[in-house]
Amino acid sequence: MKMNLRISQHASARSLPAGRSTFNIMTLLAATFLLSIFLVSCTSPTPSPTPLPFAEFILPTYERSESATPFQPAAQTSTPIPTFTSSPFPTLTFTSLPPATLTSPPSTLTVNTPPPPSSPPVTSSRTNYIINATLDFKNRSISADETVRYYNNTGGTLSDLVFSIQPNIYTGAFNLNSIAQDGTAMTSYSLSGQRLSVTLNQPLPSGAATTITLSFNLKIPQKGSGDVFGYDFNQINLVDWYPFIVPNRGGWILHDPMSWGEHLVYDSSDVELNIKTDPGVILAVGASPEANGEWTRYRMYGARGLALSASNEFIVNEITVGNISIRSYYFNGYQKGGDDMLIYASEAIQTFSAEFAPYPHQTLAIVQSDMDDGQEYDGLIFLSTDFYSQYTGSARSNLTTIGVHEIAHQWWYSLVGNDHALEPWLDEALATYSERIFFENNYPANISWWWQFRVNYFKPSGYVDATIYDYGSFRAYTNAVYFQGALFLDDMRELMGYGNFSKFIKAYAARHAYGHATTAAFFALARETINVNYDNLIASYFSGSY
Repeated sequence: MKMNLRISQHASARSLPAGRSTFNIMTLLAATFLLSIFLVSCTSPTPSPTPLPFAEFILPTYERSESATPFQPAAQTSTPIPTFTSSPFPTLTFTSLPPATLTSPPSTLTVNTPPPPSSPPVTSSRTNYIINATLDFKNRSISADETVRYYNNTGGTLSDLVFSIQPNIYTGAFNLNSIAQDGTAMTSYSLSGQRLSVTLNQPLPSGAATTITLSFNLKIPQKGSGDVFGYDFNQINLVDWYPFIVPNRGGWILHDPMSWGEHLVYDSSDVELNIKTDPGVILAVGASPEANGEWTRYRMYGARGLALSASNEFIVNEITVGNISIRSYYFNGYQKGGDDMLIYASEAIQTFSAEFAPYPHQTLAIVQSDMDDGQEYDGLIFLSTDFYSQYTGSARSNLTTIGVHEIAHQWWYSLVGNDHALEPWLDEALATYSERIFFENNYPANISWWWQFRVNYFKPSGYVDATIYDYGSFRAYTNAVYFQGALFLDDMRELMGYGNFSKFIKAYAARHAYGHATTAAFFALARETINVNYDNLIASYFSGSY
């Protein structure tokens, strides 16, 4: 998400409800360490597929006695395939979560032996992706083989599939070497821009599965300041980088890109990445590394995608919250912001796990990058180097507010999906208002500051239920979707009552976990929770009737 900003210090009329307590920020004592993954020999044997599922984990409750994101400026400016075993999801019930604790990191995060056996795998009908990739960091290229196990859950017979190929938007970046269905080459396909349409060799009935194998190469493009994907002088970011099958809801959903907002829609999927890269290169991924022969394996379950960042200059620090590993990847000269983000992240995970649902992953990677703003991916967020440069040690900062916003997207994007192009408010407004919930639970004295700094300064207007195509500028779009959205949610909370709103938001996360929410479903559940009259509220903020 693209942002322009400005600083302001005025108070807001919106205030903190009574009965909220505060958390004192913990003193972070950590030694920075260099994390090296030595991945060797491009001729190594193909990595073995996943032998074991993740262990089931239940996130306990934290009991108390709150895309890029628009921000304030610092100045005025069906054949056998390799088995991918699924794992039980975390349950949406939880008990008390202990405070974050600093752990002494191992010399390398690549383990020497497979993880111990865990609970039996659960049959999954989500799409499975297994990717074996070699990243040539020095020459900024990737060669990859990908196996996709696709289950037809559409309710009808399919004669084709549609893949998103985002790297193909960049000239000369993507090369498809081969594609096959159930071991037989596919000859009827079309690759144009971001869209790969393939005609199946045989129709796929409802409830059946098929296996698609692809081989491709990426020549990674140079990254612009407004981009996440690509390389710069010391870092490679790979986001939306591998072919994935887009959702089908009465038709394939692949919207046109826009200069602001996100246009992609994702099904929840299981992803396994086996990767090799140059010695001395550190990989930041939203999952923990495991040894898999001469490869390093990362596995994510119920994810919208798997993103990563690579650098030979990362400094890495880590803390744990319960059984969740939080890792901060930053560069020399930015230790204060890099280390303090671990504390803000631990507070956010504890707060949102209690207020919404258990954190949906086992790892969170926080990655510094030379970009204009922040951006969320499953188990991984990017934050602008400018935020680290501006940071002076206070929660009253872009680093904290935008960092917390992107972490909130682990619930409103990663756990609960939606159409980011046509109903962006469902993740962006909720992530923005989650910042307010973070501050009221951790830094309540800063609530008025937050309203002025993040919302009221921009004098927001417009309809909350706008699409990314409805407004003529980034500022008009974010004013309506993000900031009017936050004002709407605050008014809705007052109308429902704080207790009912809390009950509603937890039920919303539980009902739509690993699925897709809609505006209609949002209000239907609100009326189930407490049947007050929402008509005037909806008319004040929305163009449609729900």
